[in-house]
Amino acid sequence: MPERILNAEGASWTVTPSGYITKNTQDEYGLFFSRGSGAQREVRVTRYSPQGSRSREQSFAELTEDQLRELLQQSQPSFTSPEAGYTR
Repeated sequence: MPERILNAEGASWTVTPSGYITKNTQDEYGLFFSRGSGAQREVRVTRYSPQGSRSREQSFAELTEDQLRELLQQSQPSFTSPEAGYTR
């Protein structure tokens, strides 16, 4: 799975596609942002709609650093997201 490193909020975040695809395939993709390790590991999740390529890997590669920073700001903690295993 592709991976990118983003420096934001004074930390280095690893960004990867979540693998989660919405019911209407290819309309939105999920991203995991993670930093730290072990008990200190923080994971955040967000979704985005590809604007160019419809391929998940290609659209992820096309995201700029600024777009990734904006998506990080819009992200939510992993425990609130179905991509990270949240269930009701």
